[in-house]
Amino acid sequence: MMCDERLYAAQINSLPQGVTYSFEPCSSGSSIEQFAIQAMQVARPYTKGPLIVIGLSMGGIIAMECLRQFAPQIDAVVLMDTNHLADPVERRGVRYEQIERALSGELKDVLIHEMKPLYLAPANRDNEPLLGLVLDMALTLGPDIFARQSTALMNRRNYTHTLQQYDKASLILCGVHDSACPPERHHAMHQLMSASLLQLIDNAGHLTTLEAPEVVNKSLQQFIADIQATRCC
Repeated sequence: MMCDERLYAAQINSLPQGVTYSFEPCSSGSSIEQFAIQAMQVARPYTKGPLIVIGLSMGGIIAMECLRQFAPQIDAVVLMDTNHLADPVERRGVRYEQIERALSGELKDVLIHEMKPLYLAPANRDNEPLLGLVLDMALTLGPDIFARQSTALMNRRNYTHTLQQYDKASLILCGVHDSACPPERHHAMHQLMSASLLQLIDNAGHLTTLEAPEVVNKSLQQFIADIQATRCC
């Protein structure tokens, strides 16, 4: 949510040779279903080998919606710091208030005071370059996209059944200090997905790709190599 391609810069730069990627910013539409369709439309021109759908946080929710709609087309999935459950009813009031404030010019305050504290591990909360990057990505996207994405998250479905039905290779990553989507949520997803691997990442919170890029890179590289090896054989 409220991140651009810089969220995955370290991972993009470390992709194995021959692997291509596409990125969907989720800047149009206002539902998880629409975002998933857009993501698959963007991905299809690049799909000459196995298709691996990867998402962090809201991106992970969109990845699960991709599984719900397009599972036969998807060879593997990576879910990072995300949540397979529907938005709690009690969150609606908070989200409506955040949307109203963002659209009235208070997006920066909402991000700094209400959302940023959930993002990073304690060891990273004084990392000014990292904090600046997170804020810059969000402010670059702006309040209208914040409202669209918040609305989509508020109305998302429960993906328990979708995860139970998906039996292909799956990698689940989570920062040990993720307070937005805590490790126990990822243990639950791991139990639902029969072919999943679970890795908890030390010294990382909700933004593992930025907080622990080398660890995430190594995990993705190994996962991709395993998928390629399976397809070759």
